[in-house]
Amino acid sequence: MAILIGQGAAHAAAEVEEAADLLGCGVAKALNGRAALPDDLPFVTGPIGLLGSKPSYEMVSGCDCLFMIGTSFPYAEWLPEPGSARCVEIDIDARLIGIRYPTDVSLVGDARDTLRELIPHLRRKEERAWRQQIEEGVERWWRILGEQAMVDADPINPQRVFHELSPKLPDDCILTADSGSATNWWARHLRLRRGMKAALSGTLATMCPGVPYALAAKFAYPDRPVIACLGDGAMQMLGINALIDVARYHERWSNRQLVVLVLNNHDLNQVTWEQRVLAGDPKLDASQVLPDFPFARYAELLGLKGIRVETPDRVADAWDEALAADRPVVYEAITDPEVPPLPPHIRIDQAKHMAEALVKGDPAAPDIAKQSFMGKVKEFVNR
Repeated sequence: MAILIGQGAAHAAAEVEEAADLLGCGVAKALNGRAALPDDLPFVTGPIGLLGSKPSYEMVSGCDCLFMIGTSFPYAEWLPEPGSARCVEIDIDARLIGIRYPTDVSLVGDARDTLRELIPHLRRKEERAWRQQIEEGVERWWRILGEQAMVDADPINPQRVFHELSPKLPDDCILTADSGSATNWWARHLRLRRGMKAALSGTLATMCPGVPYALAAKFAYPDRPVIACLGDGAMQMLGINALIDVARYHERWSNRQLVVLVLNNHDLNQVTWEQRVLAGDPKLDASQVLPDFPFARYAELLGLKGIRVETPDRVADAWDEALAADRPVVYEAITDPEVPPLPPHIRIDQAKHMAEALVKGDPAAPDIAKQSFMGKVKEFVNR
């Protein structure tokens, strides 16, 4: 069995944890449910989908029963083949049950209340080999991510920026993400602990909510640290304007910790990779290359703190500096656009399209080949 939770399970952490223990399975999370269960539990496999983890992919694709709790995860291609697994689903809205995967048992109700009624009827699974396999896969995956983050890039590997932040995350912090390649690293490398919150446009993948979400979080929770993560495309579209409101209102907040991380790679990076992988098209500089913008200097003009990080050895210390600041911070990291946001499972058609893009003369072909190879090497040696 595999459990998949979403934001509807946000107030049912204890019940989900108890059910997973009784059933001897792991728990995968839709992106909007990232904070529903902490990542430091050994059976939590992390995010699912294109931006997901390998343990989540392996668990869900290999399960004989899928237990969906409070989620309307929209990408059905990452769920088991219809008919290959039975499905139990809990949702507070009966109209949403069964729209992603055919259900055998439909339970309409609040996730916490329904689980409390269901748990007494569950029998503990004494055979724990499946659970052990899941936990070993999770441990291995975190090790792979750590090694991939330290692979050299030009100039900074974007994975390293998130990898160095993860252990430094303040207690009870709120994490927001935009839509773009930065979301890949946000989803995989940040290890959420109990009490943290997370928000992004997980279903629609709307552009530019990262900084506005962070501002809203500070109004709702002025005593909690907030960290927004986005790319330079979203930052140029809206983020730099939303910073004006951050500068206007930040003195009202009892806790002024608000860090806006910008991955500055001069590329509309997610679309560039989608064009390569989905259509087999090489990068088109005319539409994809962004003009440079001094994000950290701009923050200083607004009376905020700006930190520009240009070398990998500065990444960790810069996070300490940003999190210790007495005002909101823009953390501008100059990152390599050719570090591929590899999915947990590469389909044949995706590999074919990627090869076509390189053959057609993608300007970054040598760098892409090197980074892809090194990423897969780290995964292979940790099998």
